[in-house]
Amino acid sequence: MPILRDAKTAQRIVKNLIRSRLHRRELARRGPTVSSLPGGSVQVAVYFADTKVNLYQLRQWYAPLAELSKTRPVAIIARSPGTALALIGESPVPVVYLRTVSELEDFVASQEFRIIFYVNQNSKNFQMFRYGRMWHVFINHGESDKMYMTTNQFKAYDYSLVAGEAARDRLRRKLWDFELDRRTIMIGRPQADHFVGALPYSPDDRSVVLYAPTWEGDRGAAAYGSVASHGEALVAALLATGRHRVIYRPHPRTGVIDQDFRRSNEAIIAAIAAANAQDRAAQHVFDDGPTLGWQLAAADVAITDISAMVYDRLATGKPLIVARPVSPDAEIDASGYLGDAEWLAAEDAGDIVAAIDRVQHNEEAQRRLEFWVERHFGDTTPGEATRRFHAAVEHLVAEWEQHAALHAADLLAVDEFGRGSSLDLESDDD
Repeated sequence: MPILRDAKTAQRIVKNLIRSRLHRRELARRGPTVSSLPGGSVQVAVYFADTKVNLYQLRQWYAPLAELSKTRPVAIIARSPGTALALIGESPVPVVYLRTVSELEDFVASQEFRIIFYVNQNSKNFQMFRYGRMWHVFINHGESDKMYMTTNQFKAYDYSLVAGEAARDRLRRKLWDFELDRRTIMIGRPQADHFVGALPYSPDDRSVVLYAPTWEGDRGAAAYGSVASHGEALVAALLATGRHRVIYRPHPRTGVIDQDFRRSNEAIIAAIAAANAQDRAAQHVFDDGPTLGWQLAAADVAITDISAMVYDRLATGKPLIVARPVSPDAEIDASGYLGDAEWLAAEDAGDIVAAIDRVQHNEEAQRRLEFWVERHFGDTTPGEATRRFHAAVEHLVAEWEQHAALHAADLLAVDEFGRGSSLDLESDDD
């Protein structure tokens, strides 16, 4: 009923406001240890206006940002109090919480930013776009063939750092009058240079299978999730063999919209717990931790949905299987890797063991994999993507310095930072 829906919406809004106020109080209690960075101390910043639920988009950049901070001062700008608290506890680079646009203005005025990075297309990014004396650079939160990867919003940025030729081909096909060669820089996948971490199990002779599905999506065209259609059957089949170890890492938003996804997710988690209780040596893993990397490197085979996880795994050069969406509305770009992928239909999910054996041992499957690794990421030699990322940053800094010299005599416009404006928008989403 509409009245009931409105009541639930109002209740959710009130809960968010209360939680946001508590988080702001905690940030205020911590005081200057949280919010201050010396003037002129930051050259590169990541602008993250989103809430905690989407922190996974930023977390995958932690290691590359920490490495970059050794040569260029880096910070993260957070606009949500809950997000800021989480970042303060885990980010390897400094974090500044800026609640209002006025606070954002003051911070921008105190720094000489060369580059602002963005990992998503949050509408609040527009509040940062207004500043023109810096490069606004989209680095995304993954490489994939989702429709998200060809949005016209790419044109809003001065530059985009993309993985490789496949990403450029995707943009070339979809975007009209986009200066592709000038505004995109290929860097590979620097995260792959940091796919490490302590294993939560003791390696043995079991074959390790990572199942990392995406969520259900908020519209038909993005309905790529397989938890409700494939998940229970394929996990049950793997748990039953006695020769496989399952790492189950669902998307953090799984079940937010679709109750079937929530129920299937809970059933898979329960099945893993039951299998471990029955056989302590199995050491199956339900993984909802903040760190992504060791899972991709450790797994002998990965099963993913159409998402950035496909390409994170592809960057390792190791076998993977892609769950075919059951939604007829799900957009699949078959012109790239997905046109040549190892697909798993929902009706075949129970036969996952046979599919795993095929991708591990079939020579033709291995040859196709090698071709697409090169196409999407270029040279995947350890350290090469990091080198290219740093080279891209230095190129953009050099471009900034050239333009700064050209405009050195310019007078700073009175309203450059919105001075005197009544605009003082807050970012209280939590």
